[in-house]
Amino acid sequence: MTKLRIWRRLTTHVDGWLFLGISLLIFTSLLVLYSAGGWSRVLGQGLNALVALTCMWLVANMPLPYLMRLALPAYLLGLLLLLGVALFGDISHGARRWLNIGITSIQPSELMKISVPLMLAWYFDKHEATLRLRNFAIAAGLLLMPVFLIARQPDLGTALLISASGFYVLFLAGLSWKVIGSLATTAIASAPFIWNSLHDYQRHRIEMLLDPTKDALGKGYHTIQGMIAVGSGGIGGKGYLDGTQTHLDFLPERTTDFIFAVFSEEFGLVGNLILLLLYLFVIARGFAITANASTYFTRLMAGSVTLTFTTYAFVNMGMVSGILPVVGVPLPLVSYGGTSMLTLLIGIGMLMSIETHKHLVQT
Repeated sequence: MTKLRIWRRLTTHVDGWLFLGISLLIFTSLLVLYSAGGWSRVLGQGLNALVALTCMWLVANMPLPYLMRLALPAYLLGLLLLLGVALFGDISHGARRWLNIGITSIQPSELMKISVPLMLAWYFDKHEATLRLRNFAIAAGLLLMPVFLIARQPDLGTALLISASGFYVLFLAGLSWKVIGSLATTAIASAPFIWNSLHDYQRHRIEMLLDPTKDALGKGYHTIQGMIAVGSGGIGGKGYLDGTQTHLDFLPERTTDFIFAVFSEEFGLVGNLILLLLYLFVIARGFAITANASTYFTRLMAGSVTLTFTTYAFVNMGMVSGILPVVGVPLPLVSYGGTSMLTLLIGIGMLMSIETHKHLVQT
């Protein structure tokens, strides 16, 4: 009886459906990583998953008022660290993205993937009763400050992801379609200026999307090899551990950004459909939690987390399939990497907290 009571206490704030979905995705990750990188990658990802799941459980057990109290300190800390990166950050491969804090180096932009939507949801919740256009303008300013600092590093992929997560909060808070249309029109009109402001490697990525064969052995190599791997899988795939593009070392970044190509080659269209259904299962559960959220803050936060998770999956699959530029976005919970998994599972932990604590919140 005591063991049963302990188990119930440990799992009280763990949403069973979400946990099932993410567990299957992590299992898929370990399965494909063994084929793409061997036992070292499997063990590393297993450790990543253990740490990230522990953090998810801690966040899931955090009462909603605590999440709200964390919003402003987390945002300000993230901004301070980003300024530290701009002034004192380590330069690697032409980019200044890491900050050495003595015992280790950290990438503050990852913190902003959670703290930006958290901050915006907190801000809109504080002004729910008197929302005006100026509130959306202030929220846009809160979003653009970290995005500008991250884009300067340069890290366009992360800047776009954070822009998307912040925009989702603005949209869910009731941003007018007229304003959205005006912003879209302005962006289209500004395209030539935006193009000129991009770094050379960023322009090359867009050019390679249009015609990767222009530099098939150079800048277009990733896109071409990803498309070959995805297409060569056919209907049923070549079989587990039998992917030629993977095991003959044609496929670059096969354990991280291009792991979807490994999966597609070995499991084919059937495997891709199953993987898509698995992602849709997690996303649908996230939207169900959003629809049933008990407060304005939790509705905005849950919606942003779910839509951001959706964006990760869509962008990664799109870039590997050759319909989007290569921007270095991992496949959620499948690509190798501790930072990405930690950020995503903290977001999932927030969804669990929103769902399992809602009965404690007055509606």
